[in-house]
Amino acid sequence: MIRLENILTPARSLVNVPGGSKKRTLEFIANLVAREISDLDSKAIFESLVAREKLGSTGFGNGIAIPHCRLPGCPAPISVLLRLDAPIDFDAIDGAPVDLLFALLVPEEATDEHLQLLRQIASMLDRSEIRERLRHAQTSEALYQVVVDTQNGQ
Repeated sequence: MIRLENILTPARSLVNVPGGSKKRTLEFIANLVAREISDLDSKAIFESLVAREKLGSTGFGNGIAIPHCRLPGCPAPISVLLRLDAPIDFDAIDGAPVDLLFALLVPEEATDEHLQLLRQIASMLDRSEIRERLRHAQTSEALYQVVVDTQNGQ
């Protein structure tokens, strides 16, 4: 099974990100990934994330969103963890604004991996103590470390 800390990096775990809007936040995620992985195009990532949102919001409740998509040309699963500087409207199922986003991009053919990773992310973020630790992390490294600690049962 793929572990979340293996598809997330401290460079893709960011605190105090200016959100502004759902669209702007998805653009931020697309640009961040495209800067790091030169084979991927930010416009293609953004369009895939938006297309998935049109099927139904990935706003999970409790201030969390898990934007995700299968992406042609994606070499391996990639994730991004953002804590926004202010909550944004994300059409979440509970109507609450979102301040934590755990984005997931997977290769187009990776259906089983995609579902496994989404389950891992959702079950981790379903725990209120984990959400609190993520919300109180002061640095990108600390944010990433919460995920590592959670994966290691801490």
